[in-house]
Amino acid sequence: MPQGLAIELARDAIMLAILISAPLLTVAIGVGVLVSIIQTVTQIQEQTLSFVPKLLSVAIAFLVSLSWMLQQMTTYAVNLFVSLAGLAP
Repeated sequence: MPQGLAIELARDAIMLAILISAPLLTVAIGVGVLVSIIQTVTQIQEQTLSFVPKLLSVAIAFLVSLSWMLQQMTTYAVNLFVSLAGLAP
């Protein structure tokens, strides 16, 4: 395997991981900030109050974006197999 192809495949895998995790991380950060603001305003410092909404919102975002994530991973896997098959003698 040429070194350039290996680097390109690794770069594409890292970019795919970032692309797939971005929606879930964005939802978690947004809900975390919102819950922190609510906790600050109401002066309620309960740990489960910040964990449970974040967990539920990330689970819902995961279910909503699951088909898109699977499509992205399938496309990457197909492209990976096609490029590797092109190297066979």
